[in-house]
This record gives sequence, C-alpha cells and structure tokens, in this order.
Amino acid sequence: MFDTSLQETLDSVIARNPGEPEFHQAVREVFDSLAVIQERHPEYNDLAILTRLCEPERQIIFRVPWVDDRGAVRVNRGFRVEFNSALGPYKGGLRFRESVNLGIVKFLGFEQIFKNSLTGLPIGGGKGGSDFDPAGKSDGEVMRFCQSFMTELHRHIGEHTDVPAGDIGVGAREIGYMFGQYKRLTNRYEAGVLTGKGLDWGGSLVRKEATGYGTAVFAEEMLAARGEGLDGRPVAVSGSGNVALYAIEKVHQLGGRVVTASDSTGYIVDEAGIDLDLLKQIKEVERGRIREYAERRGGSARFVSGGSVWDVPVDVALPCATQNELHESDAKSLIGNGVVVVAEGANMPCTPEAVELFRAAGIAFGPGKAANAGGVATSALEMQQNASRDAWTFDYAEGRLTEIMRSIHANCLETAEEYGRPGDYVVGANVAGFRKVADAMMAFGVI
Repeated sequence: MFDTSLQETLDSVIARNPGEPEFHQAVREVFDSLAVIQERHPEYNDLAILTRLCEPERQIIFRVPWVDDRGAVRVNRGFRVEFNSALGPYKGGLRFRESVNLGIVKFLGFEQIFKNSLTGLPIGGGKGGSDFDPAGKSDGEVMRFCQSFMTELHRHIGEHTDVPAGDIGVGAREIGYMFGQYKRLTNRYEAGVLTGKGLDWGGSLVRKEATGYGTAVFAEEMLAARGEGLDGRPVAVSGSGNVALYAIEKVHQLGGRVVTASDSTGYIVDEAGIDLDLLKQIKEVERGRIREYAERRGGSARFVSGGSVWDVPVDVALPCATQNELHESDAKSLIGNGVVVVAEGANMPCTPEAVELFRAAGIAFGPGKAANAGGVATSALEMQQNASRDAWTFDYAEGRLTEIMRSIHANCLETAEEYGRPGDYVVGANVAGFRKVADAMMAFGVI
C-alpha cells in the first residue's frame, strides 16, 4: 500500500506505543493516504515530519483524588496529550468515561491535529480526559471530581497554550465546575481557556449544536457533489447524545427524514421521522433510555433490543455514537440496502474494514476529521468572541459554521482530485490536513 520508508515509520510508531490499538488504527489510516504525496514532497521525509507528527509534544498523566457522597476517597486518572501546536494552541476536548486510557486519548489527539487543520483556523491538536464516569454521580460528586481534575490541569493550559473543551461525558455542567476552579486557582477571568461554556459566562451560540449540525451540512454537500439532495431521504443516525440529537435536528431542517437513534440498550425506528422534541425530553432532560421513546411515541415507532441500527434501509448514514461502532457486517447491510452517503459524526466510528467496503463500493464516505469538524471549529469561534469581548447572534455563528463546513468539503474534494483520487474524501481530508501542518513544522525548523 505504501513504500518501505513509510512502512518502517509506521512499524516504529507501533513499536514505541504498544498496547494502544486505537492510536495505531488512526496512524495507519493517515499513512495509507500519505503514500500519494511522498514522491511530490521528499522534503517531508528528509525532515522526519511524520515521525515527529506521531510523537506528542507533551503527554501529561496525573492522579485525581476526590471524595464521594459517602465520604469515601476515590481515585481516578487524568490525561492531557498536547499533540501538535504548529498551527496554534492545542485544542481538543476532554472525555470523561470509564473506557478512557492513554491510547484512546492519543488516538483522539492525533485525529484532532488534522481535523483542526482542515477548519482553516489557527488551532493545534490535543485531547484529554479521565476514566471517571459522570453517569450516576450526584452534582456534588461531579463538582468535587472536576475541581480536583482542574487543580492539576490548570498548570498546563491557557488561552495561548492549550484550550480544552467538552467531549463525551463533559457538558456545560462539567465545564462550569472546571472553569470555576480555574478562575479560583489563577485569580483570572480568562474566558478563552475553555470552550463549551455557558452562554451567560463566555459561551457561544451554536456551540452545543455545532458537531451535529456540521455533520449534516457535510453530508448535504456530499450529496450535492453527486447532483443529489437530502429532501425526503431516509437517514439513519446512531447514538442519542449531543452530536446525534443535533445531527437529527439539522437533517430535518435540510429536508431529510431521520428514522433511527440508539443508545447502549438498543435502537428505535420511527418511519414517520424522529420526534426530536420527545427524544430531547427523554435524553437531555430526563436522562432516560431510548426504549422510552417507543413507549411514548406510539404507533409509528418501535424499539429493537440489541441488534444493529445499520440494518435499517436508508440512503444516508450518520454514525454519531463512538469509535468502532460500525463494523464490516454493518457496512455490508448498508450497502445492500442502497446507502449513498456515510458521514462520521463521531470520531472514527467505522472500522477500517467497513471504510474499505464503502470506498470499494463507490459510497461517498466522509471521515470524522472532516465531517465532524464543526464542533471544534465553533469552539475556535468561541475563542474569537472571548478574545474580542464580543458575542455573536445565533444566525451569524451558524453562518460561519456552515461556511467552514462547505470549505472543508471543497478542500477535501479538490485535494483528492489534485492527487489523482477523485471523490476520495479520506485521501482528500488526510492530505489536505497533513500538508498545512507539515509546512508549518518545516518553517519552524527541527523542534
């Protein structure tokens, strides 16, 4: 698939980072695309750009002790991987989930480098989080954990250094507790140090909706590139968290009809189109289970325990749950049922085998680093508003988001065409994202 030097570099990266399969997967996927630029840009090899790009500039691991409501001391582990700052301060979310480990954070941070590059905004790549799970914890427990977490993290972040945001398990509540502790420890109201803040204290309109909205806009652009549109088309969405909910909302606004959503217990099918108000009430307000939707919706909806949401026949698929959720068998089902476009709303939700099936079948496939870049793009727009002490209207912020997503789509298509892989969004996204970062790294010298 690529020459000896690339293979040797990949082998070295895997050997230096044992036991981190998600990170290996992310690196391999980028390397697969970069074979097309080796001959044109030997200078990247001469300066070991790839080797340096795969080695984080800084990895921080720390203990997070906190006291639960019973008075028992609990201990979690915190992470922040500051991967690459060639284009600007490190930027990427914090994920609080039991499955978080260093390999997961490194995979997310590596992806973030290219995603942030594609936005065209001056932000580098980083990621962080903890194996703490807010689910089932009281507000007091979440607050005490977040305060302990920030007590260590605050030493390593700042609006010109590293700007975390939210991710799975980290919403406005967690950002609020962390920002409050940062302000307390530093005695500064440094609004630009965290994004995803509440609207009353430095947050941006559209940030909550941005990842889901951006994914839907990207999917619409993919259809438009084929001379088609979303109007009336059935769409499958996985997940029922923030990204999924607002992908559903934007698809409906664009004329599509989302017929599925899911959580860890199973999925729902509603051929009449998901009733978003009901789903938001259950998932955002009541924090209930997806089966309750079918129980309360009535005739047009049904709940399927277990199974795969990708068995439902649709024209467009938006995986918005978590990494490696869509497998080879799921891809076969989607292809067999006539799917036209797949756009990743989550980070790396499709396995490599699934991706290859989509590409081989001529399905338009939008990788997460392009299709879900709307969240971090709007975080960067929040940073702009903080820096200028300004607050934009919803329409203006959404307009900027839409403009960025359309620009990313065009950049991916044009780059893929330039390098002899027309219509290949994977190659387009990886090469376009890489070139910008690599050129900046070359300008700075060997550092």
